[in-house]
Amino acid sequence: MKYFIVTYGCQMNVHESEKIAGILENLGYSEAEKREDADIIVFNTCAIREGAEDRVFGNVGNLKKMKKRNRDLIIAVCGCMTQKENTAKHLMQTFPFVDIVLGTFNLSRLGEFVQKVRMGRQMEILSEGDIDESLPYKRTSGENAWVNIMQGCNNFCTYCIVPYVRGREKSRSQENILNEIKSIIAENKYKKITLLGQNVNSYGNDLSDGSNFASLLKAICELNGDFKLSFMTSHPKDLTDEVIDVIANEEKIEKYIHLPAQSGNDRILKLMNRKYTREKYLSIINKIRAKIPTCRITSDFIVGFPSETEEEFEDTYSLVKEVRFDSIFAFMYSPREGTVASKMEEQISNDVKHNRVNRLLALEKQIQQEDNKR
Repeated sequence: MKYFIVTYGCQMNVHESEKIAGILENLGYSEAEKREDADIIVFNTCAIREGAEDRVFGNVGNLKKMKKRNRDLIIAVCGCMTQKENTAKHLMQTFPFVDIVLGTFNLSRLGEFVQKVRMGRQMEILSEGDIDESLPYKRTSGENAWVNIMQGCNNFCTYCIVPYVRGREKSRSQENILNEIKSIIAENKYKKITLLGQNVNSYGNDLSDGSNFASLLKAICELNGDFKLSFMTSHPKDLTDEVIDVIANEEKIEKYIHLPAQSGNDRILKLMNRKYTREKYLSIINKIRAKIPTCRITSDFIVGFPSETEEEFEDTYSLVKEVRFDSIFAFMYSPREGTVASKMEEQISNDVKHNRVNRLLALEKQIQQEDNKR
């Protein structure tokens, strides 16, 4: 028996697909090179942008003929998209040939559902539950090992659906994380360990033992082993001086910080509910560069946020020009149903958004070319 996994979205989804592979291999499945050879196809979905959802619906729809040819083929859809209100029902109604639909909180029960489908071909739709960090992995990212340190987000940025599909922040205990990393080190085949969380800088806020992200980084660096440590993603409002100091002082930590700014304009940042200003963001950048001169800094930007004027976009453009990031990821604003921003007036046209994102990416390319000549 063979499985094939289609993964959309962030590094956390990549890691969760490793868990899916581990669950299926425990059931006796092995990985198929292409979906046509698979006995079970799993879509691990993303809900951050509309385009990702459209691709999921298109790719699931394309399996209808395969299902007709092979009635024993199991098709499962999981991940963030299925946590969205009414999406699971919509999937079932639109694609009645899909066997399993389950949310991010029920991944640990995938094996159980596969066995049920084998016996009775029934649809399962679940969205409530607890995330199980003890699931088996089949690590597929080469010499890098992903480690979840927390789930969920409490920030509720007005454009973002993550808190609605991933839930509130829930940190793993430091002991639990360290035990997983010790086992990774013992395997002696991973040169890099990457800590994952929607906002790693708020790690420990929900724990009662005084743990925080800085103390976690220190504890990991004290472990014996030849590895480099990195993390993603950081929120500027929660990146403390203590964390910057730890990154500066610990040799095992990569001198790299991904710090999404999203906008360079204070009014837009407030509308986004980012809880910092342009000035505050620049002060953080200055602290990083003063303490870690060799640190690589990358960022995310959203252009065409509702009501964003040309002058406000120019503030974002000038921020990129001033900071001179090592690289940026620029996205056109995409309304997500259920978020505050999707209900805002003055939605920006796609033509304007395309123009702005292209200008920002052209600036990034110009900066990189100039830096390469130095």
